[in-house]
This record gives sequence, structure tokens and C-alpha cells, in this order.
Amino acid sequence: MWPTNFYKILSFWYLENKRDLPWRNSRNPYYIWLSEIILQQTRVAQGLPYFLRFSETFPTIFDLAKASEEEVLKLWQGLGYYSRARNLHAAAKMVVNDCNGVFPKTYKELIKLKGVGVYTASAVASFASNEPLAVVDGNVYRVLARIFGVYTPINTSQGEKEFKLLADSLLNTQDAATYNQAIMEFGALHCTPKKPKCVDCPFRENCYSYKEHVVSELPVKLKKTKIKKRYFTYYIIKNKKEVLFRKRGAKDIWQGLYEFPLMVTDSLLTFEEAKNGIENFVTVDIEKIALIQQNEKAHKLSHQHLYASFYEVVLADLPAADGCEKVMFEKINDYPMSVLISKFLEGYIF
Repeated sequence: MWPTNFYKILSFWYLENKRDLPWRNSRNPYYIWLSEIILQQTRVAQGLPYFLRFSETFPTIFDLAKASEEEVLKLWQGLGYYSRARNLHAAAKMVVNDCNGVFPKTYKELIKLKGVGVYTASAVASFASNEPLAVVDGNVYRVLARIFGVYTPINTSQGEKEFKLLADSLLNTQDAATYNQAIMEFGALHCTPKKPKCVDCPFRENCYSYKEHVVSELPVKLKKTKIKKRYFTYYIIKNKKEVLFRKRGAKDIWQGLYEFPLMVTDSLLTFEEAKNGIENFVTVDIEKIALIQQNEKAHKLSHQHLYASFYEVVLADLPAADGCEKVMFEKINDYPMSVLISKFLEGYIF
């Protein structure tokens, strides 16, 4: 059966079931790259509106390159993993400055771009110019592990090598673009993480995991690192018209985003401890301080859970504070910010 029939069965399923997605109707490597960066660690349903906004706001690589970082981060707001947006912006500048604005189509050139790894370079080269390269993402890992009974953990170097070799052996080199789209789509729609459609699966008779009743056990993934709890104490320091807002400079996932002055601790602060912490930002007399929100539900990131408290601090006169800007209330939503801050502002009235 393998590998010829594997491709035939897969491609037939794809032609019957594929979604009509805008980046599939183009061989433009810029749009394909844009979609791939947006869809990293993001479901299509969530990423599609972002792709449409980005492609409309920045229709060419030149438009993206000349935008400010804040414009890019603001448009990205809500997608998470903000390093993707910063790398996207940096890569656009590389294409304009080093490639005269001609977006590369080959793996050899694509892999040089900021934020482009083996998967993304292979995908763009395959979809844009049919370069014979097999792509391996989360969907592909799942499909191959289940059908072929591969127990090697997918998040190990040995697993990456083993699955890449298997994917390469199955690739239809004459139609790499269709094959790669098909196997990823099959994993996204049919061979899903939970409740896969095994009863109607075209591979059912030859699927190892279905025959051995181990569908839920594959693919194997080693346990993640221990989740760390952190407590964020935000201060909404304001007068009647303005509030202090600052840009994160730390090299983390929220770099370049804006937030209120913040204290980070390993345990929840008492009211007195939080009150004393205000001195880190302002030392003038305080008219009012009040705890207005304390999130008992964690804001979950990949390796940490954040518990946020928001204190409103009212001053008669708003002084300058190190690293902070004075922002008019009505302008605050113009700034790029994390989902944590954005959700808080949805229910807060200055």
C-alpha cells in the first residue's frame, strides 16, 4: 500500500473535504508566509481574521516593512506568542533591504529569514513553488504516529528525525504542495486530537492505532516542565484625565507591549504590601487606593500561570514616573497590549 496508495487515498480525501482558505488560492510566497507565521500554535478559526486584517493593512511586503513595531503588535493583539509578530516585522525588513522586496521562494533563502524555521521554510517553499519538501507540524505528527504506529516521543530530537524521515518517504515529489496541504488538513479536520473520525476514516483498514485500539495513546509526548505560579500586581495610577502606562522592555513574550506599572512576586500580596509597593513608581500623596479586581482564575501561558490583581491609585497631580508615559484615558486602547490587560480594560471605567 505504502507509499503510493497513501498519497492517492490522502489526496482524494483532501479534494473532497478541504476548506476554502484564502492563502490556498495564491502562490504568492508573501501571503503564504504570512499565513504560516500567524497559524503557528494557532487554530485556523482564530488565525483567519488576523490573516485577513494583516493582508488588507499590509498588502505588500513593503507596507509591512515600513510599519512601526507598535502598529504590527497592535494588529497582532490577542494572538499571543508576540515574538512571532516581532520576527514577522524583522523578516519583512530583511526582504526589503536584502532582497529588494522580492520574497524568496526556495527553502535555502527562506530559512535565512528571522523567525523562519525548518517547518515554515519547507511549507512556504512547497506551497509557493512546489519544492519537494515534506512538512511536519503537530497535525502531521499525529497522523503519522497513529497510522504507522510510531511511539517515539514527538518532542525529542530522535522523534523529530524519525518523523521527518517517514514524512519524506511518503512525499509525492511531483505534487508536494497538494500532499503537504492534504496531510495537515487531514490532521486538522479528521484525525483530530480528541474524537477522531475513525469510523469514517479512509485509512481505517491499515491504521495501526485503530487496529490495536491505541488511538488515544498516540502520538507520544514527554511531559512538560513544571508550571510556575507568578503573582502580578498592577497599579492603575491616574488623575482625572491621564493614567501611567509603560512599555515592556524585558525580553519576554510581551516585549514591546504596554501595561500598567507592575510588581511581580511569587505569592499574593496583602493590601498593605501592595500599598507599600506604590513607592516603586510614585512617592506623592495618594488620594485613594482600592483593590478593584483580583483574578482567582489563572491567565495561562506555556510554562507559567499568572494571577493578576489590579489596584486603582488616584492622585491629585500625576507626576512623571521612570519608564512610564502619561496617557489620556480615551487614547489607551490605541496601544498594543497583552490579552490580560485588554480584558481588564473591557470592564474598567476610568
